[in-house]
Amino acid sequence: MKNKKGIVWGIVIALVVVLALAWPKIFDKFQAEESNWPEKDITMVVPFNPGGGTDLTTRALADEMSKTLGKNISVVNTPGASGSVGTLSVQNAKHDGYTMLGNGFMAFVSYPVMGYTEQTHRDWNIWIATLSPNVIAVKEDSKYKDVNSLIKDLKDKPGSVSVGTAGIGTGGHIASEVLKSSLGFDYKHVPYQGGNPAILAALSGEVDFVPQLSMEMVDMLRGKKLKGLAALTDKPLKIDGVDPIPSIAETNPELKSIVPLGETFGIAVPKDTPKEVVKKIDEAFKKAIQSEALKKFAKEKGVEVLGYSGDEAQKFVDKLASTVDWALYDGGVAKVSPEKFEIAKPKK
Repeated sequence: MKNKKGIVWGIVIALVVVLALAWPKIFDKFQAEESNWPEKDITMVVPFNPGGGTDLTTRALADEMSKTLGKNISVVNTPGASGSVGTLSVQNAKHDGYTMLGNGFMAFVSYPVMGYTEQTHRDWNIWIATLSPNVIAVKEDSKYKDVNSLIKDLKDKPGSVSVGTAGIGTGGHIASEVLKSSLGFDYKHVPYQGGNPAILAALSGEVDFVPQLSMEMVDMLRGKKLKGLAALTDKPLKIDGVDPIPSIAETNPELKSIVPLGETFGIAVPKDTPKEVVKKIDEAFKKAIQSEALKKFAKEKGVEVLGYSGDEAQKFVDKLASTVDWALYDGGVAKVSPEKFEIAKPKK
């Protein structure tokens, strides 16, 4: 009798061990077969106000992706703390793909060193749709006729040349800090409540220049009210209806390692989102990027379509985090060292 019980228990233990070893493959197969995502509408959280570059790009992307996914993607604006409030709301929601993040990744990579989040870009699956580079612009009748005359004044008169940006931690401010760190100048920062007020301040002469995004000033550039002295790109920036804007890397070769610099717009979901869901998001994203509607949007707004996903997107954001986070930390804007998050110093 004891022998029979021993045999039974031996079989039970053996089955448990086999099941435990096989469970990951069984679970993945079960998950793949059972995943009917999406079965309901999806929420896209944009952590900035309506009408900005992140909001406009995300809405264009969401409209096209919803066609492939067969469900509505509703955009919800949740601004606060450079976008970290809305970002945390996605991180704290269920990681099932029904709550996505639409963000600009220049601000996004700064959240850990700014003390807003403990998560880094490595904790997310990321898709990058477009790039709107920073453009150093002045009013048409400014005394600055080229970017090097502006840089000379920034170096010769530290803290006296005024820069208007959309606020602390925004794309224009971050670009200013990266240039400050790379070129060794200081400036007078005048933050505004958004890119448009900063651009209007440059037009009125309230500030000497503005380093905002191409898509924020595209109409002023086309109307010849603003003049682009340099784009933070690796080649001249070409926008329909605008004279080519020189690349800052061509006039200042030491800046080749930091360009392109600007706001990259796209979407993200937490890293532990089910693989089958991530695969479907990826498919919808790639179709959206190829759509005529998104290409038309990019042409009108003066932005470049990138269409990065997977390892390509992570590699791009790795470099961006290195450039941005160390510039913010070295400039005293960020109080948390990038070393805490194992973010490497940028290569010169």
